[in-house]
Amino acid sequence: MPVIAPPCLPKELHEELGSIIRGEVFVRDDSDFVEYSSIFNGNVVCTAQAVACPLDAEDVSKIILFCSKHSLSPSVKAGGYGTGGWAIGGDLIIDVSKFVEIGIEAPLPGGGYTSLQEQDVINKLKDSGPSGKRRREEDSALRFYDSASEQVANFLRGPYRARERARFSHNSGACRFWESGESDSSNSNSDESVRTDGGDPFGYLDAPTNFPAPLPASVTQSAYNPRAGPDPWSTRSGTLIANSNLPPVPLNLASHAEPIYPHAYVTFGAGMRQKEIDTFTAGHQLEARSLAGPNATIPYHVPFSAHPVGSGVMLLGGFGFLSRLHGLSIDSLVEVEMVTADGRILIVNEQEHPDLWWALRGAGPALGVVTRYKAKAFPVPVVFAGNLLYRFHRATAPSLIRHFRDCVKGAPHELYANVLLTAGPEGKDSLIVVQMCYIGPKEKGQEYLLALSSWDGERCLLNEVHEKSFLNQQDSVAQVLRGKPGRQWFIRSALITSLPDEIINETVMQFADTPPWLFELAGGAIPDFDTTCVPKSQREAAFTIAALHQWEMSIDDDRGGPFPSFLGRHEPPERTMGCYGSNWNRLVDVKKKYDPNNLFRNSLWPLNADLEPVDPRTHEPPTPHFLQFGH
Repeated sequence: MPVIAPPCLPKELHEELGSIIRGEVFVRDDSDFVEYSSIFNGNVVCTAQAVACPLDAEDVSKIILFCSKHSLSPSVKAGGYGTGGWAIGGDLIIDVSKFVEIGIEAPLPGGGYTSLQEQDVINKLKDSGPSGKRRREEDSALRFYDSASEQVANFLRGPYRARERARFSHNSGACRFWESGESDSSNSNSDESVRTDGGDPFGYLDAPTNFPAPLPASVTQSAYNPRAGPDPWSTRSGTLIANSNLPPVPLNLASHAEPIYPHAYVTFGAGMRQKEIDTFTAGHQLEARSLAGPNATIPYHVPFSAHPVGSGVMLLGGFGFLSRLHGLSIDSLVEVEMVTADGRILIVNEQEHPDLWWALRGAGPALGVVTRYKAKAFPVPVVFAGNLLYRFHRATAPSLIRHFRDCVKGAPHELYANVLLTAGPEGKDSLIVVQMCYIGPKEKGQEYLLALSSWDGERCLLNEVHEKSFLNQQDSVAQVLRGKPGRQWFIRSALITSLPDEIINETVMQFADTPPWLFELAGGAIPDFDTTCVPKSQREAAFTIAALHQWEMSIDDDRGGPFPSFLGRHEPPERTMGCYGSNWNRLVDVKKKYDPNNLFRNSLWPLNADLEPVDPRTHEPPTPHFLQFGH
């Protein structure tokens, strides 16, 4: 049966809620309702009766008490990027997009920080934040990922067409606004790069694959032009292409500066998306030491997952480019302001409410509504990072993945690496993408590039590994996956202790043109943290594996589920419980203490108020009818 939309919140309840909070309330027949109830995953149907847009923690507290009074189920929407759809699964959506406070500070003498309790809350001084339309426009700007690599962007666009050039030029303003300025199309001589011969620069994808073994790898600064000829990589199959259009001086100065502070502290509201936070900290650098002069600065970054994610990743794990060096996102958290099920507004940290502090770092959405965060950010002057792109063939793909696995054994904490199996340019073969990100300069990271690029089973179609800002690198996964809002997203993930040949072979055999597979090197510093509810058994995994789109994973590992931030739709209760391993019973005790009636059930939490496992569909929004039955 098709999903039947619920009615609007009754008028008397609408008026009551509107009279007790400073923020706005939208019911289903309001024009702004759709703006505030939409999420990235199009594989869900919103069943909420209304959306409330609080302006501060006091508003959130009143909304929580209102829900308890009228037996309404709340759900909490921050960035709206979670594939599970929990953000819009309640009777009433609490949209925290107006919590847009952000700031960065150096450590106080002695290494401490200014508590959230002592800081002025910018939101208290505001009558309103961005409108739904403005927020959607901001989302569109944030989802422009070409700053990660112009070469990869041009590669994935496929054969060049004039109308595509017009679209690219139209977006260039958004690119300059949101990126750090390293890739400005005005400096790329785009007029000279327009093809006049009508040839297909991607013709090499149709060429035979029995290429000779590549020459010894060497990094060259090449004036790479992706539209300069029908086969720009055919002359020297082993040459590594770097981007000569990046302005070297600012980047080199940053790469040779040394930080004064081992970390900084970033305060941000729950409505801030991760890319906004990265952009802010990249633009508000802290002083550093440098032989180049007295005014050196260095950007600091919170260890987030790669773009795009919302602030909720700070409560669910968060695995990204900095994780092997600095731990998961939850490990950088030092304090939060949150509202619990009884309406209390709490400052939670290591000293205050330590049981809740332990539990919320890994299961936070099931325990309350976090309104403000304070987290450590770490100096990242420069990264040596980028992509190696190969054509996918079932005959050779296992060899490449095994080569990747063997190369990253014993890798230093500074090295992040993954392998992506994904679709290629439209109408062309699928791709295997090897991504690396060395947290440091080329001089220290080049040996790992040479090792990864030494595989000779296929010609490397594109290598654009070079020094870049961490801000631009954060776009690289989204750029390759080419995810767009409104598409139907489905994810399954697992943590594994090793990557045996059997798993590699099975993955390659299952892979098709559209659904991506992702192998990520884990480990590093992640097992060093033991003060959160994510157990050591999960943290000691050697790899994470994720399958996106509508795939089921047959890969099994005795450690249970993935990191909580990788949980998706329709997760069996045992997989969710498995995320917490031996910590599960302790986590249940904290849940009983702070949310005994299971008010925050529209989350990953797999139990009902009686602590019985429930079908995951009872706390998720439904799937559209035509998708539910495969039509």
